[in-house]
Amino acid sequence: MTITRLTLISHASTAALRAAAFPADEPLDDGGRADASALAGARRALLGAADLVGCGPERRAVETTRLLADDAGVTAAVDDGWRDWDLGRWRGRTWDEVGRDTPDEITSWMTDPAASPHGGESLDALLARAEAQLASSVDVGTVTHDGFARIVAVTHPAVIRAAIVVAIRATAESFWRIDIPPLSVTTLQHHGGRWTLRAAGRHEAVG
Repeated sequence: MTITRLTLISHASTAALRAAAFPADEPLDDGGRADASALAGARRALLGAADLVGCGPERRAVETTRLLADDAGVTAAVDDGWRDWDLGRWRGRTWDEVGRDTPDEITSWMTDPAASPHGGESLDALLARAEAQLASSVDVGTVTHDGFARIVAVTHPAVIRAAIVVAIRATAESFWRIDIPPLSVTTLQHHGGRWTLRAAGRHEAVG
């Protein structure tokens, strides 16, 4: 029976992340680049041993992948399924700005998983996309030869939070209670028809 180990790495810091702003398609900031470069040695073996390495299409995910891979000869596939949560017209604005201008919209967004007052994806839609990505990862695992598939994806905090919620079959409300730091590593494993959370929020190398 195939075992699929899915390792999710959160991208490095950006100016928007430090400013508590809803992300757009900004690049890493200087601190994020330095942090990713400093961790490259620890992550190189992880990426190099993977059967498949993927990343979201945004600049911050692609750049983080490149910096972490360093000279490991890793080729990452840009996968739209790992793209960040689409927050519509809120992108590029800070939480404080949106909360000040449209407090009711923030409230509905955080209390109703079907709501999308920003005009982008609802939380329900994000969770459904995460579920599809987990299913796709299992499909990749079935074609490996040794019965153990190692998949690594560099993606976004919101997407990782959604994947955890789906994997452990938690409620949508649980999404708001998960914290994913920049460059942290979350490992999910699929075996016997179910996912388990092996580790979350780790900064050290994963074997």
